[in-house]
Amino acid sequence: MGQNGGELPEREAMDFDVVIVGAGPAGLASAIRLMQLAQENDHELSVVVLEKGAEVGAHILSGAVIDPIGIDRLIPDWKDKGAPIDTPVTDDRFLFLGPAGNVRMPNFLMPPLMNNHGCYIVSLGNVCRWLAEQAEALGVEVFPGFAAAEVLYDEDGNVVGVATGDMGVGQDGKPGPNFTRGMELRAKYTFIAEGVRGSLAKQLITKFELDEGRCPQKYGIGLKELWEVAPEKHQPGLVQHTMGWPLDNGTGGGSFLYHFDKNLVSVGFVVHLNYKNPYLSPYEEFQRFKTHPAIRETFDGGKRIAYGARAITEGGWQSVPELVFPGGALVGCSAGFVNVPRIKGSHNAILSGMMAAEAAFDAVKAGRGNDRLDAYEEAFWTSEIAADLKKVRNVKPLWSRLGTRLGIPLGGADMWLNTLLPFLGHTMKHGKPDHAYLKPASQCQAIDYPKADGKLTFDRLTNVSFSGTNHEEDQPVHLHVADEALQKSSEHDVYGGPSNRFCPAGVYEWVEDTENGGVRFQINAQNCVHCKTCDIKDPNQNINWVVPQGGEGPVYSGM
Repeated sequence: MGQNGGELPEREAMDFDVVIVGAGPAGLASAIRLMQLAQENDHELSVVVLEKGAEVGAHILSGAVIDPIGIDRLIPDWKDKGAPIDTPVTDDRFLFLGPAGNVRMPNFLMPPLMNNHGCYIVSLGNVCRWLAEQAEALGVEVFPGFAAAEVLYDEDGNVVGVATGDMGVGQDGKPGPNFTRGMELRAKYTFIAEGVRGSLAKQLITKFELDEGRCPQKYGIGLKELWEVAPEKHQPGLVQHTMGWPLDNGTGGGSFLYHFDKNLVSVGFVVHLNYKNPYLSPYEEFQRFKTHPAIRETFDGGKRIAYGARAITEGGWQSVPELVFPGGALVGCSAGFVNVPRIKGSHNAILSGMMAAEAAFDAVKAGRGNDRLDAYEEAFWTSEIAADLKKVRNVKPLWSRLGTRLGIPLGGADMWLNTLLPFLGHTMKHGKPDHAYLKPASQCQAIDYPKADGKLTFDRLTNVSFSGTNHEEDQPVHLHVADEALQKSSEHDVYGGPSNRFCPAGVYEWVEDTENGGVRFQINAQNCVHCKTCDIKDPNQNINWVVPQGGEGPVYSGM
């Protein structure tokens, strides 16, 4: 309803050949490849990329060490064109941490695909900014600050585009004085490249049953800080990964330290979201990890300059959904193409975007529209992406079932087997969805985390201030709780309120309710860094993350 009780004005509509939701590696690679094909075939094509962040790269968070196979294929002369891919990996280390010491795994024992030589340490956000420039130079329209909030369908149920969210809606759900209606962007084909656990991808996977017959998707949460370290501590090209402490044997995860650029170190920590103890805080485990003797010395005399968090897809081969639906396709992390033991996905994202683009271009050129791009689905299963994921398909299930101490060596042995004898072996299945692993609080022990010292370790709200996060307060909360009573009776009373701990940004609190003599669930939506952990880990799947107004959320710089 409008301000004066009337109907809302109709949305303006724009027509394109292809609409792409998300300006990450997959979405931008799709756009670039489409326009390359259009030029090669002298065929006019219209392509638009929508990005919910305030600028391209604002919501991109990754380690990141990239395998250049994707960028080599997409833009072979990327070096001559000034891509911000400057730091080759020169040293590869893998440590297993104990509470006070560590053991380094000999490199010769590591499966060949775990070798990072030939790869590059980058800011993936900066790479995406550069990719957007290449796309625009080819004629792609890139619209940052526009959040795709709704899928559009025709009378036959085929996808015909997306609509962006209305702007200027107040907390009461009514149009405010600066209200602006969203726009419809209609297309012959719509690519969903939102990244992990995207709100539109969730709807499409459910509507078209794209995950039927697949294992549940698995996830981790990745937390990252960017540090400027003392020059004598900086080792350009060093890639270091760890597993073990501070996580116990039954909780999966690990860390990364990447030295790149001028005195910059990316430090990150991943916790697999099938953990059981509701008292565990991934954020606090990350802070504790930095205090290990093998880690903390890197940061002596340095300063933390940025922070962020993001969910990671970990299901791999067994969890890849059907990639196409009538009128479009899933590309990149919307489909879950991360190679978990390698902690890499951007190369697969780029390759998937290219494959989808090739299928869509052929279809548009043939006069088709709003049907299934089966050529993309077929191409995937014989592609480098499928081969990359298939080799490591049993690693995550082994880690989950056997724990870190036994799962790591057996996972490594399985990777060797799949490298040397790829025709042998079987595929292990994943277990339950991640949220179903959480145990009642009464069955678990609380964890006493040390206080932040403000120099090496930081409290959540202080770190959130280094993410550039901002949301207009007068708007509907974009974190929807389906059943408030269930949140209290189960998430709080049974599970001990884990939302207060699994959120890396202090969004959720259980606060004293003096009027009613109990507690109430408080959502500090302004803090949200769009990591999607709540949407994944809430034990009752009672929290649904949807897009806020376009342009809001974190503004990551150099991440």
